[in-house]
Order: sequence, then C-alpha cells, then structure tokens
Amino acid sequence: MTLRLGDIAPDFEQDSTEGTIQFHSYLGDSWGVLFSHPKDFTPVCTTELGEVAKLKGEFDKRNVKVIGLSVDPIDDHHAWKGDIEETQGTALNFPLLADSDKKVSDLYDMVHPNANDTLTVRSVFIIDNNKKVRLIITYPASTGRNFDEILRVIDSLQLTDGYKVATPVNWKEGDDVIIVPALSNEEAEKLFPNGWDEQKPYLRVTKQPNR
Repeated sequence: MTLRLGDIAPDFEQDSTEGTIQFHSYLGDSWGVLFSHPKDFTPVCTTELGEVAKLKGEFDKRNVKVIGLSVDPIDDHHAWKGDIEETQGTALNFPLLADSDKKVSDLYDMVHPNANDTLTVRSVFIIDNNKKVRLIITYPASTGRNFDEILRVIDSLQLTDGYKVATPVNWKEGDDVIIVPALSNEEAEKLFPNGWDEQKPYLRVTKQPNR
C-alpha cells in the first residue's frame, strides 16, 4: 500500500510498551506523529527516542501524540527502555509499538526491500486531527531525524489550516508569512487589516496572524 498526502491514516491494533493501541482511538481529537525504527538496541534510534521523550512537552503543547514503532518484540522494547534512560537521561514517556508481525509496517509501507527486506526504514508520518496524513518523510537508516524540523512542520500545518497563508522557506514560529495567491487583495484586506508587503502580485508578505 502506498500512502499519499491527504489519505486517511490506516487504523490498526497493535501491542506497545503502554499496552494495546487502537490507533484512531488512541489519537482521538489529537494530531499524531508515527515514526519507525529499524531495530531495537541500535545507536541512532536510541538517541532519537531519548530526544522525543525530552520534547514531549512541545508535542503536548501542539496537541500531538507521538508513537514509535520497531519490528522487534515487546520484551526487547522493555529492555531497551532502560538503555534509553541510562544513555539519554530521559525515560521513554510515549508508546513504542511492537510490530514483530509487520502488520503496521506493511500498512504504512515502512519496509523498503531495496534498503533492507526485513527492517523498517526511518519513516515519519504527521497525521492531523481528522486522521489525514499531512507529511511523509523517509530517512536512510544511518541518518538521525531532526525533530525540531518535525515540530516546525506541525507549526506550519496548524497555522496554515487556520489562516489563508503559506509559510516561506526556513519559516519558524513568529516569522512573517505569505498570503495565499488565491485570495484577492479585497479579500485580504478583511483578513489582514494591518496590511502586507506586496513584493510581487503573487508574493504578499505579512505578519503571522495569530501573534
């Protein structure tokens, strides 16, 4: 199955370090980040899980639930938790799916045979509160993810869902934004009463509207 942006994220039931997860029910009205790991007791994954645990408060502020996945069994996950806390200084504080039957990996196309025919690649899925897939990133096994970037994308998605704006290159929370070209100047005047910098008719830069 190939997922595309805008698709409904496949639902599933799977065991995890926090008990059985029914994915859609677990998310409820929250956004979600589902991210996979090639294998337990691997160095890059250990640093990633520790970092996400440290950032849990940032995800909570954005109404986002994070959930990890590895194809190793649940007993290995519980043993790995101790290593994560010891080396990263933070205990695991979100569920890690035990996908030994590859049910979830297959639903989300996380096993790429040209990379490895048994292990998951480093997939990331951002899922909105309507259960729609809004971002898909696939990293090679050797490269750790940048979770500041994942938070940045969530900020952009949540902002642009609420206002008729887009975010420019390297945008981060608080920076100026772009009024979408589909909005006429007359319509924009009602939504952006403080005005904008019209650099081109299609490039109208304004202050972030919710600040």
